[in-house]
Amino acid sequence: MLKIIILSAKETIILGIESSCDDTSAAIIKNDRILSNIVAGQKVHEAFGGVVPELASRAHQQNIIPVVDAAIKKAGISKNDIDAVAFTRGPGLLGSLLVGVSFAKSFALGLNIPMIEVNHMHGHILAHFIADNEKKPSFPFLCLTVSGGHTQIVLVEDYFKMSIVGETKDDAAGEAFDKAAKLMGLPYPGGPLIDKYAKEGDPNKFEFPISNVGGYDFSFSGLKTALLYFLQREIEKNPNFVKDNLHDICASFQQTIIKTLFKKLTKAAKVYQVKDVAIAGGVSANSLLRSELQRIGHNHSWNTFIPKFEYCTDNAGMIAIAGYYKYLNKDFVGQEIVPTARMKF
Repeated sequence: MLKIIILSAKETIILGIESSCDDTSAAIIKNDRILSNIVAGQKVHEAFGGVVPELASRAHQQNIIPVVDAAIKKAGISKNDIDAVAFTRGPGLLGSLLVGVSFAKSFALGLNIPMIEVNHMHGHILAHFIADNEKKPSFPFLCLTVSGGHTQIVLVEDYFKMSIVGETKDDAAGEAFDKAAKLMGLPYPGGPLIDKYAKEGDPNKFEFPISNVGGYDFSFSGLKTALLYFLQREIEKNPNFVKDNLHDICASFQQTIIKTLFKKLTKAAKVYQVKDVAIAGGVSANSLLRSELQRIGHNHSWNTFIPKFEYCTDNAGMIAIAGYYKYLNKDFVGQEIVPTARMKF
């Protein structure tokens, strides 16, 4: 197993750029220490109940320069101090990616510095190696990566030697949260609201099915459909059913997703005989997912790892740390690089 052993003779400063979906983010990292991590969200999508790709790309065009400027100023450096620019090449929305990649190419060309492409999902996992996290996992470890677009169990053997052990066959867990919220009439993004309301509900009040997909794979489309039919039946009896039972519905639905995730993660950890288990991705900000990792980890004698909250959702800090390790290996790309919406893991 090849591990990175190259040591930088000087402090390396990387500009990270993330624009895969609806958050425009820029970060400055010095070696593995974050100096700034600026994120600009896009409220324009709230009225549509989900991200509108064309509106997202337009908002990125408006945000990219102010966000990068803010990141450089907050870090207390000059643009001339930057040694390389790391950017999300994919996966993600093509129009959104195009803005970030195009800016990275122009910035690198203007300063004559190298460019580093980063897989968005690798960035989520490598966020664990940012210096200000409390602790870092040791190789090999399993990482449950859960976001709005992906749900994966990844075996991580080195910084860039990763393999998908299991993944969702349809909806991602984050997508299931947001779709469930929409069915209940909650505004977008609904996942954090389900987490909020679930804290005051009974997770055992209503029963929803746990998918039985083979191996370590997941499926959440059936759960979403079960919730739809359940709400239709109950609302027919009581038009105020959702309002009267919102907290219990959220708690029961959330618990079902978390149980589904840990059912497969526990199985994989046993088979691959790892003791270090981590979570990453936007849904790793979910309070029940975080607490259950610690509880189940304690029961199975795992060493558990959860990134700081600001490194869970999409952010350029995770792109910058991935870029730093690639910089040590001089893994650069040229101006011919283009974004790819379905970038291979």
